[in-house]
Amino acid sequence: MEYPALARESLDRVAASKPLIHQITNVVVTNDSANLTLAFGALPVMAYAPQEAAEMAAISQALVLNIGTLSEEEIAAMLLAGKAAGDKGIPIILDPVGAGATAFRTESALRLLRELPITVLRGNRGEIGALVGSGEVRGVEATGSEDPREVATAARDAFGITVAVTGATDVVAGQETTYLVNNGSPLLAGITGSGCMATATIGIFATAGSDPALQTALGLATYGLAAERAAQGDPGPGTFRARLLDEVAALHSEGTSGVNIVESRES
Repeated sequence: MEYPALARESLDRVAASKPLIHQITNVVVTNDSANLTLAFGALPVMAYAPQEAAEMAAISQALVLNIGTLSEEEIAAMLLAGKAAGDKGIPIILDPVGAGATAFRTESALRLLRELPITVLRGNRGEIGALVGSGEVRGVEATGSEDPREVATAARDAFGITVAVTGATDVVAGQETTYLVNNGSPLLAGITGSGCMATATIGIFATAGSDPALQTALGLATYGLAAERAAQGDPGPGTFRARLLDEVAALHSEGTSGVNIVESRES
């Protein structure tokens, strides 16, 4: 497949349709995720209250759930929003931030997976591994030495959904195809919320195609390409953070040449 061309097609569809992306995310990244969504050409809405979460999800084109700063009320809102999105066939992306660090986080992520029709699960190898009985997390960062591809495949088989394990190489395990995404920059690890923004990107790209695994790979590769461009000249973390948003916005004019995805059907 010509992945750079497919990425550009998805980017153009997002810009043309301006999908509404409902995000119940964490307080650390709310502003970054909202601005990233705008830079891609989509529209963000952060509606957290249980009193309106279902109504907002029902009129959105994608729902992104992120448990980074979770509470019981937030989980209740996620369940309401997720059930409304499921009734409408709206894609739901789950980021189990910090799963494995505490029982509350792990159990909350597993509850969302049990009770909602999640479309894509995205996390680091520690978080995703913790949901299938392996993996190590300290705070919200992965530790240990699990193989990302094995973790992604195990989670895909356990939950029956597309799973993305992001890291130096992103692994996207779909039902028929596994994609390896080779875009990104080590500088992403130096800023807060880079993984959360990757999850938001998956939600945005999910609105532009019907194959969850392919759209996830295209989204991660496009986001990673913007990070590569933002890292040119070896900027500090603050400059890189600002440049990342600029380079996402510039994708519309600069294009997606450089998207690097490898497909494997041995999944």
